[in-house]
Amino acid sequence: MSMPPTPPHPSGNAFNRLAKRQLGDALAAAAARHARGRLIDIGCGEKPYAAALAPHVDEHLGVDHAGSPHALTSVDVLAGAYEIPLADASFDTALMAEVLEHLEDPGRALAEANRLLRPGGTLILTVPFMWALHEEPRDFFRYSPHGLRHLLAAAGFAGIDVRPLSGQWSTLALLGGYALRTTRLGRFDRGLARVAGAAQRLAARRDAARPKPWMSWNHIAIAQRR
Repeated sequence: MSMPPTPPHPSGNAFNRLAKRQLGDALAAAAARHARGRLIDIGCGEKPYAAALAPHVDEHLGVDHAGSPHALTSVDVLAGAYEIPLADASFDTALMAEVLEHLEDPGRALAEANRLLRPGGTLILTVPFMWALHEEPRDFFRYSPHGLRHLLAAAGFAGIDVRPLSGQWSTLALLGGYALRTTRLGRFDRGLARVAGAAQRLAARRDAARPKPWMSWNHIAIAQRR
């Protein structure tokens, strides 16, 4: 019996609305607290968080590679995450939002981000822990909070703070919606979308009442260059 196809990783629909909201809220809060000066957005794609960052930074420079699955219209520097042709210690803030899982050498990318930051500069990083395969074949890793702390420390960062974006019910609701799309119920996409939306709303309320972050689908990390 053949396996159903892996669901795509779409942007902004009923099946990932809760994930988009949790990620956007976390990044907006992190930007308000930590973003400043010149910001380099590594793996920027179409700069989906530009509006949240704009009030806090003087410049938002986006970096992405030529083979990105996203449009390159918002990219300022065309380069990979391992060798960015910009000067040492030239940025106050670095952003890596949903990028690290797509890099086969994450430690090297984090070291490059560290190089670009001024002493005391801040890295804002988000990465999935429990999520479906996406942007294949360039989908290499999933990260626990302990793994993130290890990688960031090894790359030269200090003051590392890793926090979950959700609890267990959000993760189950999100992945459950994707899983149902691979069954025969996927033929009824509109009705299934309503069910998924209701499940996500209920899950968010349950997580708010009794947080259980051991199954968070995503984490955000804040770290400083020494």
